[in-house]
Order: sequence, then structure tokens, then C-alpha cells
Amino acid sequence: MRRDVFQAIADPTRREIINLVAYNSLNLNAIADNFNVSRPAISQHIKILTECGLIVIRQQGRERFCEARLQQLVAVSDWLEPFRKNWEHRFGALDDLLLRMDENEGPAPAKKQAPRKKGKPNK
Repeated sequence: MRRDVFQAIADPTRREIINLVAYNSLNLNAIADNFNVSRPAISQHIKILTECGLIVIRQQGRERFCEARLQQLVAVSDWLEPFRKNWEHRFGALDDLLLRMDENEGPAPAKKQAPRKKGKPNK
């Protein structure tokens, strides 16, 4: 069964596994040592990541090493791009508005005090 890459990154444990193997291949024990869950649970997460094509398992002697194959994340990036552009546009418009407001206000003018009358105070 081929799973969807969005399903793989939906779980925080799987995202952390991806982070762990993104730069260095690790064996299953080294990956499991980073989590407070059972080894079978980690194996299930790795199975899902493998089915999505985000991780490949390479046998080296008696050890099994996980390596990242992050090309599948391009689909996530492509899906997010219109949202990123929209928020970039909105934040740009907000920056422009704040600059215009800052230019229009300038320093607050000093308040003038009313002149004091000389003579006897009123009772």
C-alpha cells in the first residue's frame, strides 16, 4: 500500500524521525533511543515513512539503516506555496500600512496651557 506524504508528516513522531535521518542515516536502535515509545511503535512509524517513500531502509550486515529520501516533500511544498504567497502579500500590506501610519503621526504636539489669571482666586 502506497501512503500519502501528507499522512506521513501529520504525526509529530514521524516528523521527528524525518529530522533525525535527514542528514545522517541511522539504524533502528539509534532512532528508537530518541523516543519514549516502544520499539514496535517506532517500527510502525518507520514502516509508514517507507511506504510514503520518505525513508528507505538499507541493510548493512546485521543492521538496518534508515536514509531520508525527501523528494516526496516537494508535493507538500507545492501545496503550501499559494498559502505562503498569500500571507507574504498580507504581511507586506500590513508593513506598508504601519509605515504610512508612522509617517503621518510624527511626534505628538505639546499641549498649550491656559494662561493664569492674576488676582484673587474665586471662592
